[in-house]
Amino acid sequence: MYTTRYVIGFIFILTASVAVGLTGLREVTKNKAAQNEDIFNKRAILSAIEDYLPDGKKVDNLSDQEVSLIFEKMEQPVLNMQGEAVNDVKAETIDMAKERKKPESERRLPLYIYEHNGEKFYILSVRGNGLWDEIWGNIALKGDGNTIAGAAFDHKGETPGLGAEIKDNPSFPEQFQGKKIYDDGEFVSVKVRKGGAKDPEHEVDAISGATVTSDGVTEMLYRGINYYQPFLKEIRQSEGTQGLLMQK
Repeated sequence: MYTTRYVIGFIFILTASVAVGLTGLREVTKNKAAQNEDIFNKRAILSAIEDYLPDGKKVDNLSDQEVSLIFEKMEQPVLNMQGEAVNDVKAETIDMAKERKKPESERRLPLYIYEHNGEKFYILSVRGNGLWDEIWGNIALKGDGNTIAGAAFDHKGETPGLGAEIKDNPSFPEQFQGKKIYDDGEFVSVKVRKGGAKDPEHEVDAISGATVTSDGVTEMLYRGINYYQPFLKEIRQSEGTQGLLMQK
């Protein structure tokens, strides 16, 4: 017959073992969830350059390993609001939701530089407000720092069939391909116009019945891309210099 001391000791050891096991399981689950979120965010960024991915693959067809490999090969500088690189920080570590809560002068901007067949693409991250909550997106610019190569958007709580179409309807982001963010050297961004685009270079059609969300995208793009202006100015000056050299 077991003594009281033995029973108490056994229960203590069993309880401790279960606690340790649950703690370990919780950590494993937590780490896995973090990894899944990281890959999800990276796929969202790659959606802006889906037409330029390796082997012509679509984002959904990339394995997690392939997604990670693409990001390992990309330059990932982080910029301050003056367009200067922040040392020892990678773009993929920046949480745009947290940055948006900071004073504008203290915000950091992630930048992803992707190369495909010798051409560079600059992926900018933007964030703003929709009808019900935050909206966000990634805008890929071609090497001229002016022409949009692709765009991808997402949201936290826009109305299905209306504002949520910024993500759910592929034809909405597709409109941005080929649009220009400058007009004769002046930054104008791209406007989402109710009633249909009138300026083919700088406007896209708004989502029917989702005026507030559409206006939110317009404001988000203007403000968000404008934050990158110091960097884009350098890119455009560099492109102009190269163009002059090629003409000589």
